[in-house]
Amino acid sequence: MEWKKTACILCECNCGLEVQLGGEGDRHLVKLRGDKAHPSSQGYACEKPHRLDHYQHGTDRLTSPLRRRADGTFEEISWDVAIREVAQKLAAVRDTHGGETIFYYGGGGQGNHLPGAYSGATRRMLKMRYRSSALAQEKTGEFWVGWRMMGSTTRADFEHCDVGLFLGKNPWFSHSIPRARVTLKEISADPARTLIVVDPRRTETAEIADIHLALKPGTDAWLLVALVKLLLEEDAIDHAFLVAHGAEGELPEIRAAMAAFSLADCLARTGLDEALVRRTATVIAKAKAFASFEDLGVQMNHHSTLVSYLHRLLILLTGSFGKPGTHFIPSVLVNVMDGEAKRTSPVVGARLVGGLVPCNSIADEILTDHPKRYRAMLVEASNPAHSLADSIRIREALSSLECLVVIDVAMTETARLAHYVLPAATQFEKAEATFFNFDFPHNYFHLRKRLFAPLANTLPEAEIHARLVEALGGLDEADLAPLREAAKLGLTAYAQAVLMRVLPNPKLSAVAPVVLYRTIDLPEESRDGAVVFGLFAKAAMENPEALARAGFTGTPLEVAVKLFETMLASDSGMVFAIDDWSDTVKRAKTSDAKFHLALPDLLEELAKLPGLPAQDVGFPFVLSAGERRSFTANTIIRDPEWRKKGAEGALRINPEDAAALGVVTGETVRLTTRRDAVLVAIEVSASMQRGHISLPNGLGLTYPSGKRGVAPNDLTSTSDRDPFVGTPWHKHVPARVERA
Repeated sequence: MEWKKTACILCECNCGLEVQLGGEGDRHLVKLRGDKAHPSSQGYACEKPHRLDHYQHGTDRLTSPLRRRADGTFEEISWDVAIREVAQKLAAVRDTHGGETIFYYGGGGQGNHLPGAYSGATRRMLKMRYRSSALAQEKTGEFWVGWRMMGSTTRADFEHCDVGLFLGKNPWFSHSIPRARVTLKEISADPARTLIVVDPRRTETAEIADIHLALKPGTDAWLLVALVKLLLEEDAIDHAFLVAHGAEGELPEIRAAMAAFSLADCLARTGLDEALVRRTATVIAKAKAFASFEDLGVQMNHHSTLVSYLHRLLILLTGSFGKPGTHFIPSVLVNVMDGEAKRTSPVVGARLVGGLVPCNSIADEILTDHPKRYRAMLVEASNPAHSLADSIRIREALSSLECLVVIDVAMTETARLAHYVLPAATQFEKAEATFFNFDFPHNYFHLRKRLFAPLANTLPEAEIHARLVEALGGLDEADLAPLREAAKLGLTAYAQAVLMRVLPNPKLSAVAPVVLYRTIDLPEESRDGAVVFGLFAKAAMENPEALARAGFTGTPLEVAVKLFETMLASDSGMVFAIDDWSDTVKRAKTSDAKFHLALPDLLEELAKLPGLPAQDVGFPFVLSAGERRSFTANTIIRDPEWRKKGAEGALRINPEDAAALGVVTGETVRLTTRRDAVLVAIEVSASMQRGHISLPNGLGLTYPSGKRGVAPNDLTSTSDRDPFVGTPWHKHVPARVERA
């Protein structure tokens, strides 16, 4: 059978895949393998994508637009009725209370980011100001700190580093770097290189690490203080780097802040051996190329933004930026790592990093009588009723809205609460892409062409947004006809028409994604990629040098056309930019063109560390709610049958703790947090420390075959959050475990 090109949709790497189709109507993914021609993954794939047919054929698949009846049940309606009524109801909220009271949540999951691009047209028609996504539950602390210290967030070159540090991350399963397991094995096997893992658990990555810092849960800040303190004491600082970037003058403030801590106290907090911590500091200090990566283990934990700050200090003090094997700022088509914070939310005044409302504030923004509260919500390719902290309260908030519209593939927990549910095509029934394009120096973009036609009575999100924009009066045929005629003459003529007719016209430029979708002449298998033309045009103006190195030269218009034509012809993806290490230095732009070590508010927060209260004796365990395991992948695959291991999602617990409770693997215990209590089977695991327990992510879904496992966010609270950006502390939930 023919092998067709596509990509995995289960994590941010979106590794290239080749698939064979078969089964009824040739609509099943029968065989899958890594695509060797893919510019980034180069044939690599883990075990998870081999189960993607469970996503394509979920039994809770939506097959018709739905409208909620007064009794709470749903009735099928036509697309014409659905689009007309949704447009009318959202427009009524806009006209009565203002567009800022309509909230958008979504923008795509790990591999379907084009809907987020098209949604911009709908949001502008409705004058929506506020939005959020999963990034605001995870990464905004890192983004905000990076923006303030360096003018950008960075990524790291693990392929060429001699010291690699993973902080609160298990890339063996969570990936996030190209060809993760290959790269990890290469670092581990090379005696000249050192792999360092900071994690309370003995993870799969920790198993192959040279140094595993198995600190007590939630004490990462003290460990980083110890490492920075040791670097300063030995003066293992790259002074030339700090001078070159205008940061040397702030070094005394950092020295003073670290002098307030004793190494002995830091070690006591973390429970780590002094010799091991000193060895770690020495390895980092002597590194020729130090690369590091922080992830949810610390970004959803106590002191999360402070830890991001201390981590960034470690990078800057060692000069680990702008050279091979260190940290870089990649060429991007969409800046999903934006750390600027200009605005606050309308009700609680929460800081909006990258324009995103903190997820832990959403319920507070709804469950109030404030005149600017969110009264309506558009949710797309997301499931906040299950994925956000304190699901019980989030469901209460969603149920109180005047109008909730959900665009999704499946009847999710959020869709069950909606007034209207609009069924989308799957990611294999339309052209799709990701904007997590972080490779360096060769960065790639992959427009995945559709494998199947959309299921009858479902639509790609691009078509849904186009119809909503038209129903809201944003476009008519007179606007589009001249552009369609230009498209018949080729992309160059079309691009010139867009330049003359769309960009100067406020009406059309506001809904430009839909204009492109309606007018570019593309084959059906690639049609949803029309919006990328605008992104290429923007990149051609902003990043011409990197694009030229990849072979795309000429005027910005000519470059955009070449990029778009290459994208359409490249089934495995294309290299659109080739960076030089000097580029990454140019992209690091703070407001005063200097790097910054001393952030006053975070230094003030650092000074509070020694006085934190002890753990509540009524909840002696620390629960990590949402551990990544071999067969968990958020909730993109909802069918529990895809899991070949751990289908029920056991609670992992240390052998000594299990013995003290008198329980063994397979027995059921009662797990209690301040928010709720559940019954769950346990798995006794030597990977866990005493007092530390973990639940997997992606379970506890309401699926036709029954609910399997525990929904972790039923146990978490919105009040347990970072004080700066509101990220939840899912990895540090006070808990109690008892025999059932």
